[in-house]
Amino acid sequence: MIRPRRSLLFMPGSNSRALEKARNLPVDGIILDLEDSVAPDAKAMARDQIAQAIARGGFGKREVLVRVNALDSPWWIDDLDMAGKARPGGILVPKISSVKDLIAIADRLSDISADTSIRVWAMIETARAVLHAEELAAASRDSETRLEGFVFGPNDISRETRIRMQPGRAAMLPLITHCILATRAYGLEILDGPYSDFSNVDGFALECAQGRDLGFDGKTLIHPGQIEACNAIFTPPAEEIAQARKIIAAFARPENATRGAISLDGQMVERLHAEMAKRTIAIADAIAAIGHP
Repeated sequence: MIRPRRSLLFMPGSNSRALEKARNLPVDGIILDLEDSVAPDAKAMARDQIAQAIARGGFGKREVLVRVNALDSPWWIDDLDMAGKARPGGILVPKISSVKDLIAIADRLSDISADTSIRVWAMIETARAVLHAEELAAASRDSETRLEGFVFGPNDISRETRIRMQPGRAAMLPLITHCILATRAYGLEILDGPYSDFSNVDGFALECAQGRDLGFDGKTLIHPGQIEACNAIFTPPAEEIAQARKIIAAFARPENATRGAISLDGQMVERLHAEMAKRTIAIADAIAAIGHP
């Protein structure tokens, strides 16, 4: 089943008002955060608040992820134990750099008998992670890793590699496409990282469109004001959906049943276009089923 992941919003686990607000935002997913947005002395309180928020429910059809602290921190085991018992849709792990990291997460979830429905997302935000993106993606063949996809983290990569984050992200594109190819080779999802300058509406829209065209499934967000534009940009436009239905209908005609390519509106259309059209319709239908734009 295709699940829309156009927009996933980070919400600090230490902010009870934000956790309450998350239940009513028109976002495809919520990332309840224990890492960057939570001060060290608030980690335990945030952990408890997230557990209580998930237990209360009320998130509707929104996907709920918990971002734990990195494996080199003193908090990750307690974070993972809480998340495994709370049963969110997934656990987002920062600074994953090796298959060994994925195995450590898998082993801990197994030790606490975490429900198998809980998926794991790896944040790709180190030079090693980018270099080993294909190896990390290939680890998904082992069901014990629970690996669902990647979240690309440009800010941390920029800090570590000294690749500058400039408008258009030209210097970062080779890294991005490398990670996208790795996920597609193994049937995984991949989300774009956040855009920090949330007051720059035009810049955000351009980066969303770029991310969509590069092949990201959606974008992680840091401000509710970014949700509407993100959803709109990652939603297939009406004309694209109409064309997709037209392609499928054309191939469904008896005279085209065995043909690999047909002429439609003066253009050559192949079976691969029909497969792409099916996905466009599936994602559009899934978005409609969510109940918000």
